Amino acid sequence: MSTLKLDDIELYYETDGSGIPLLLVAGLASDAASWQTLTHYLTPHCRLIMPDNRGVSRTGPLSAEISIQKIADDCAALVRHLGLPSVHVIGHSMGGMVAQDIAIRYPELVDKLILEATVSASSKRNNSLFADWAIGFAAGMDPKLWFRNIFYWIFCERFFENEQAVRTAVRFSIDYQYPLDPVAFGNQVKAIAAYNSTELLSQITAKTLVVAGKEDLLFSVDACARLAEAIPGAVFSVMDGAAHSIHMEQPREFADCVLDFLLDRR
Repeated sequence: MSTLKLDDIELYYETDGSGIPLLLVAGLASDAASWQTLTHYLTPHCRLIMPDNRGVSRTGPLSAEISIQKIADDCAALVRHLGLPSVHVIGHSMGGMVAQDIAIRYPELVDKLILEATVSASSKRNNSLFADWAIGFAAGMDPKLWFRNIFYWIFCERFFENEQAVRTAVRFSIDYQYPLDPVAFGNQVKAIAAYNSTELLSQITAKTLVVAGKEDLLFSVDACARLAEAIPGAVFSVMDGAAHSIHMEQPREFADCVLDFLLDRR
């Protein structure tokens, strides 16, 4: 557990494991802890680098300006701070936008690129949905209902068959020791809406894997497939039994897919 002082923030990050360096960039409102279902499978092979993005948890101040490009700049600074010439990168959802931006603007820092449940530009429907989440949060919506509403969009139908698991997930989110800040959450939502790398995807030179969740309601299989088609030489994979939160619902299968790609086991 360490921090890196940058111009306008103090970036919190964690490292774990040994082997090839792998930067993991979390999605909207998520932090380093969001990877905990996955790390056990990766640490025997990878040195994991997991920052808290600006606007969440232990990276502060939460009031700092937020954009996809600024988060990418933070990640690039972290890689250089650690003395690494380059890393592999996984980005999930919003973090996938950040990962694209790193690969486009800092190509020398990216070996292989894995884009999980993400797109080059969020749809108007999703931007409105995320903005409504931000409005509800800022207005003091019942936290239990707020988190349940988000879970309907990011987990597959099977998750809701176990009501106890749903209640546990909601309670964990409400009681999390690093709670969301409504202004910072809204700023992350605005950052997603402002980002569009569609015309720049052909510039990505890193070998790329795009992974879609078969049941993803936010970034559909077709949307992820279009992303893969626009990146030269990208490999595309669809994960069964998962919606938007692939690495949470199918951690072992996702880890196998990642390691096959990184270690050339395909």
